[in-house]
Order: sequence, then structure tokens, then C-alpha cells
Amino acid sequence: METGDRAVEDLWRRLAPQVIGALVRRYGWFDLAEDATQEALLAASTQWPDQGVPDDPRAWLITVASRRLIDHLRSEEARARREAHVAQRTATVELASPAVDLTRSDDDDTLVMLFLCCHDTLTTASQIVLTLRAVGGLTTAEIAAAFLVPESTMAQRISRAKSSIRASGAAFRMPSAPERVHRMPAVLRVLYLIFNEGYTATFGAELQRLDLSTEAIRLTRQLLRLLPEDGEVAGLLALMLLTDSRRGARTTPEGRLVPLEEQNRESWHTASADEGVALVTGALRRATLGSYQVQAAIAAVHAEASTAAQTDWAQIVALYDLLRHLDPSPMVDLNRAVAVGMASGAPAGLAALAEANASGRLDRHHRLHAVHAHLLEMVGDLEPARAAYRRAARLTTSRPEQRYLQERADRL
Repeated sequence: METGDRAVEDLWRRLAPQVIGALVRRYGWFDLAEDATQEALLAASTQWPDQGVPDDPRAWLITVASRRLIDHLRSEEARARREAHVAQRTATVELASPAVDLTRSDDDDTLVMLFLCCHDTLTTASQIVLTLRAVGGLTTAEIAAAFLVPESTMAQRISRAKSSIRASGAAFRMPSAPERVHRMPAVLRVLYLIFNEGYTATFGAELQRLDLSTEAIRLTRQLLRLLPEDGEVAGLLALMLLTDSRRGARTTPEGRLVPLEEQNRESWHTASADEGVALVTGALRRATLGSYQVQAAIAAVHAEASTAAQTDWAQIVALYDLLRHLDPSPMVDLNRAVAVGMASGAPAGLAALAEANASGRLDRHHRLHAVHAHLLEMVGDLEPARAAYRRAARLTTSRPEQRYLQERADRL
């Protein structure tokens, strides 16, 4: 198996949080453990192609990362500050030879790492990049490319996030049950935001960032494996799979955006959609109802319609009404207005849209004006629709969306 193979890359990313966790448990210093793990992954990328994948790749990575971390600890600028700290955890002889018990542990620290990276001392942006780096196993360069910033800028963001974790004194342990209840929404939100940024990139020439959406799905799968009875984790994975099943139909070969109602549904990925429907159906039957389950149920209604005309918009409106109760937000109201317009006619949709933006909070969001334009076009009010499409095009920073919205305006 060559290092370039997808299976090896998946293995690295699955093992990354386990390696970091093993080092943090032994030595402390989350930031150094994470850096040492990245160095071990780099070593694997250069050695495994020639030497083959080790029989125990996890043990190999932990051993190499331990040696890298010890080298850091022994450096002149770090010795005075750190060796006293490490001495409390580890006998001197263990520094000379990385502890064998690190490689023998069967602990999967992925969930612990997720909670640590989503610590409430961090901003949402910091939680996202640290999760991608420490749990997802992405390099700084890969994360920088995903968010269209220089690698040096992203390195600084990640460094600040790791420093914040260190300064908080957060222990590397599974949070208590009450803490998990408190912090699980942040974990799910970070995974949700990573997926959304991959599904519709905020900036740039590409509509989608496959690396981010794929990574979000992979991490959510791992979370569900660790917490199989959690209905919201199942709901989030279902939502991702159902949404991602449409990926291949969302753009033309030239990269132009194709709206939902015009997509070739035969190009949707049936296996992903079927898995998503099964997940959300099971979660709704057995678990306490949550917002991700309801969003997945909405996506399932779209997936189960063989044509756009057969979409059960009345059911979608009812689900949005439920979502407004569970997790009210202006964006939920905006999406509900679309469904109302499709179920009850454009005038009803325009009334719902006006209600959704009564506070004016959505004035600077391009989707408000795109929806407004679409509903105005449906009632035949073409000049205001054209102006609304153009305003939406000015407000979005996605070039495929800009082109699509401008073309809609030009056609009226």
C-alpha cells in the first residue's frame, strides 16, 4: 500500500488524536504533543513508502512522536521551564526511552480531543481550526488552503488556540457527564460549521471544498461510533450525508451552480441518502428530539422526492415550525419562508420573509435578498426581483454564487 493511497491517509487521520492523547497523558503540554504528532506523521509520509506500513502503525507513531517531544523538552530554551513539570509525571529513565505503555494503551482519545479542542475558552473560529489540526490530522497548509489564508496566518491562529488551551489549565480527560451535556453543543456546532464551509465555501472560485465536508463527515462518524445512543450525533451525521448526497449535481462540469429545483436527481448519491434516512429515522424513534434530527428530517423529505415537483413542502413547513421551537434563529425563519412560498404560494412566502427579517438582522446576508428575488420573480414582479438578485450577488463572497445570481438578474 502506498502512502498516497486514501486508506493510509485515513489511517493517519484516525490515529492522530490517539497519538496526541497518549503524549498528553504522559507528558502534559498539549501544544508540544500536537506538534510532535505532526512531525511523526511527516516522518511516516517519508518512511512508509519505502519500508511499508508497520504492523502496529499506532505504536510506531507514538514512539516517534514521543522522541520528537522529548527532543523539544530537552532543548536549551525549554529545559528550565519544562523539565521540572515533566519530572512530576515521568521518571528520568523514561525520558531516555519512550514509555512502552504509551504504545500498548487501547484508549481512543478522539472524543477527549474533540471536547478539548471545543473548550469554551476558545472562539468558534479557533475551535474549528484546532479540531481540524489535532483531531482531523490536517496540516497547517491544508487548513490554510481550505480557508484561503496564508499558511503563516493559519499557523499563528493555531498557535494562539493551543496557547489558550494551555493557559486555561484544561485537563486532558473525558469531561464529567454534566460537562459533556454543557459542551456537546459546541462539539456538534464545530463539526456542523466545518461541513457547511466545505459544502458551500464562503470565499473563492469553487462552490465546494470537498476536503472539509469529507473531514466533517469522517469526524462525525467517529463521534457516533463513540456515542452510538446520542440522537443528535446521529441526526448531525444524517444531515451531512443527506446534504452531501446532492454534491455531484450541484455544479455543471464548468463549475456553475445548479439550484436544487434544477438538479438531476439521478446524479444524487443514493447510498449516502439512504444511510442518512436510516440514521435519522432511527434517531427519531429512540432519542430525545433535537434540532439536528429535525434538520435531517427536512433533508430526508427532499431526498425522498423523485422530482422537485413531488417535494412535500407542507411537511417541510411543519418541520421548520418544529425547528423554530427547538432552535429559533433568523436563518431558520428565512428557510421556512422559502418552504412557505413553495407550499402556499409566493405572496405567503413574501409575508413570511418579511416576518423573518422584521428586526433587520438579515439585511447584510445575501441569502435574504436571493430568496426575496426568487419570490418576487414567482409573482412576476421582475424589476424588484432583478434588483434583489443583484444586491445578493454583491453581498456574497462566493464567486459561483455571484455568477449564478448575476445571471438570474440578467435573464429577467
